[in-house]
Amino acid sequence: MIRIAVASVGLMASAAWALDQNFGVTPSVLEWVQSKWGPEARVRVASWPENMQASLQNHSTDEQKLTNANDFFNQVRWVADLEHWQKEDYWATPIETLATNAGDCEDFSIGKYFTLLHTQLALDKLRITYVKALEYNQAHMVLAYYPSPDAEPLILDNINKTILPASQREDLLPVYSFNGDGLWLAKARAKKLTSDTQKNLPQWREVNERMLREMNEAGKPTP
Repeated sequence: MIRIAVASVGLMASAAWALDQNFGVTPSVLEWVQSKWGPEARVRVASWPENMQASLQNHSTDEQKLTNANDFFNQVRWVADLEHWQKEDYWATPIETLATNAGDCEDFSIGKYFTLLHTQLALDKLRITYVKALEYNQAHMVLAYYPSPDAEPLILDNINKTILPASQREDLLPVYSFNGDGLWLAKARAKKLTSDTQKNLPQWREVNERMLREMNEAGKPTP
């Protein structure tokens, strides 16, 4: 579940920049995942960097990377936050999403976002976007990819799993978007609501903090 309210709170630098080439999925992290969620969870988490590193090795185009990331996270089961985490609004880390094999729209968007950053897509091409899903009359979240600053974005979504230009997603009404560099209102996408990366959504701060804790607590090299 997503809440519209935006708060100006301190935000650490995006955890994406702290992760290594293996997405922070070290042997110790895999051991920690297995101890917490079991051997099947370990396999799912290990498949994350393996899947996207293949894209890098094959010199994939941006479009191929988008498809790989979109398809990979759209395999995860959709489960509402209240059922999954016993919380009304919880933004999971990609490791939490894959380990539990469950998440909702913001979890899928976050997973795709961090995945694509690691495939060397530029930060300014990616914005996690809060929208209203008109057919369902509810809040929703997608990932938008901008080939260039003025270009029409492509939408990566878990409702309609086909990547389409925004103009072909008339079922979505954009409200605001964000990434590790700022926050924008949909009506003025070229103008940041805030240019200070230390101010952003509290849920975004929390998911970045948990990503760093995952690394600090479980990401140390094994003996």
